[in-house]
Amino acid sequence: MPATAQQLAGKEGERAVCRQITCPSCGRKRLTALPVNFDCADVICRFCGFMAQVKAITSVTGAWPSTLPGGSWPRQQEQIIAGITHALFVVSFDPKDRRLVAIDYVPSDILKAVPDAFVPRKPTKPAGRSTPFVGFRYDSRRIPAIGIVRLYPITSVVTSTE
Repeated sequence: MPATAQQLAGKEGERAVCRQITCPSCGRKRLTALPVNFDCADVICRFCGFMAQVKAITSVTGAWPSTLPGGSWPRQQEQIIAGITHALFVVSFDPKDRRLVAIDYVPSDILKAVPDAFVPRKPTKPAGRSTPFVGFRYDSRRIPAIGIVRLYPITSVVTSTE
């Protein structure tokens, strides 16, 4: 079955994170994509085991929409209850030419502090014998701006000479 446009965008987001970003935990350039349908994470550091979700969006400025699609709510909820919350990378591509615009990072501690940022969706209608799928969305309005770090493009830091 061919991949959907959304799945292709997600894979491109994972590739961008793995190419551009060093591991936020150990600082090494060892991030790699996890297998498709790995529960609640998309990339892992091959050195220290750090894991994160990656969400790809289209945006000329890198601004986020009010919600971002998540994955399976039962799996995510199970991890939240167990005290496991992975970090989040939001990768922005220009909608016209698919140029990489920005990569933002939300540490897992920030997401743990705002559990209401995870919003369950209504179950899908079952097709044939399949069971309904229950997904979730990240409510980006609930993630505090101070908890979002722009990692790409790298901006120069102005320091005082005093």
